[in-house]
Amino acid sequence: MDKLINCLYRQPSATTRLICFPWAGGGSIYYAQWARLFDDSVEVYSLRLPGRESRSQEPFPQTMDQIVDEITHLLLPKLCEKSFAFFGHSFGSFASFATAVRLKEKYNMEPLHLFVSGASAPHSRSRSKTLKKSDLTDEDLIKWMSTTGGTPKEILHNMDALQMVLPPLKADLNVVENFIYDKPANPPLTCGLTCYDGTEDSPHDLEAWKDLTSGEFNIHMLPGGHFYLKDPANEKLLVKYTSKYLETAEISYL
Repeated sequence: MDKLINCLYRQPSATTRLICFPWAGGGSIYYAQWARLFDDSVEVYSLRLPGRESRSQEPFPQTMDQIVDEITHLLLPKLCEKSFAFFGHSFGSFASFATAVRLKEKYNMEPLHLFVSGASAPHSRSRSKTLKKSDLTDEDLIKWMSTTGGTPKEILHNMDALQMVLPPLKADLNVVENFIYDKPANPPLTCGLTCYDGTEDSPHDLEAWKDLTSGEFNIHMLPGGHFYLKDPANEKLLVKYTSKYLETAEISYL
């Protein structure tokens, strides 16, 4: 359990756990620190996937099913303790959605709310038109990384550091680019679903996410590019919106 979860700010009295899924190549530190922005009603669990940080000696997952299998197996006891919600950015949007669907289908449980960010819906046709970044050379991949704003310049200009960053990024890109979801006749989820995105990011098919739940659906656009969420002002807005939806969902849940 501890190998999967990074929780820097324990909140034993929290009514809800917000479980955060990393972006492609990402670790657990960002969301673990993000937890300080929430009040004590929310406890943040940041997921640490195989092949990075303290799990650097473990092999990278090859498929989305492998990721979902581990998360559901290790998290299930915690998910039974109290209500929970999922937040995922980019690659994390797909991983959080796939995990939510697995929980619904296999255990008849689902998050209070699903928050997705910086990604088209998994069944959207727009995904097939996107260049497969996992096929890029290291040089071109680094150029792409420099445009997204998520990697510090000191890392982009340090080849030793890049050799640690590129493998998990490539592995995650390969997983998400081979993740295919065929939308069923009926929405697979009933929870609320909120999309966040940057106004200057490449356009994403956000409206298609509405097909995947019978619950409430919302979209919030915030200023910035793909990593708009790292801007301190946007962080505060994300926490404000997310907290509001969790509070509303909790009231309905009770």
